[in-house]
Amino acid sequence: MSLDNRIAAQERVPAILLAGSRPGRDPLAAAAGVTYKALIPIAGRPMVDHVARTLLAHPRIGPVVVLVQDPAAFAADPATAWLADHPGIRMTPSGAGISQSLLDLIDGGGAALPAIVTTADNVLLTGAMIDDFIAGAAGADLAVAMVERRTLLAAYPESKRTWLKFRDGWWSGANLFWIGGSKARDVIAFWRAVEQDRKKGWKILAAFGPFLLIFSALRLLSLRQGMKLAGRRFRVAARPVAMPQPEACIDADKPEDIALIERILAANTLNATRP
Repeated sequence: MSLDNRIAAQERVPAILLAGSRPGRDPLAAAAGVTYKALIPIAGRPMVDHVARTLLAHPRIGPVVVLVQDPAAFAADPATAWLADHPGIRMTPSGAGISQSLLDLIDGGGAALPAIVTTADNVLLTGAMIDDFIAGAAGADLAVAMVERRTLLAAYPESKRTWLKFRDGWWSGANLFWIGGSKARDVIAFWRAVEQDRKKGWKILAAFGPFLLIFSALRLLSLRQGMKLAGRRFRVAARPVAMPQPEACIDADKPEDIALIERILAANTLNATRP
């Protein structure tokens, strides 16, 4: 690696933390008695608190933009008021939908690129995950963290995810994304149209064209080849980042997810206190 590349590898990367809600009342938030999903308590703290602190503690992460529908509501909550006062965080109102919020932020000059994007329900995010993702994503126009099914089920066989089938395995998305520059804008705009089908793997593949769907169904492409093919449609360099941590694809989407996350956090705390 050249000196210039080594210096670039140590630059701090801005982060965008998505803490808004999709249209309609979130059932998890309603069950927890809070207005927004990001405020749901997990292990005694709002889920957004876990993720924000992990980002801020990492030496490679620069300023953090937190996208929320109502920044005042987070500032008024004693458990998240610190977000509004922290010098490393800027809270910004989000629009209707994740993709549109990202487009508004990019188009308005509110985010420096490249940037990492993650979500408030990515509670199990760790520094090691951030390290692995930056190393695998750097230089791409767009990158997505992925976990192979065997990696997850070997550690957490009870976890249920949405899987995409490729020649090299069954893959589930982790809530870590890399926006390398303005060339990724068209992909984000396209995602806005298919976002409602994010849990239906075949619909996502079909949206990128019939060849990708057919090649995937026949298992003729690896995940990396599939993303490269999808990226060609938008003339971007797109790649997956295979994450070795099974926890990377466990987010808080369902009550059973929250129960599993709390068990993992409790086990991590116990292990940390052992001599």
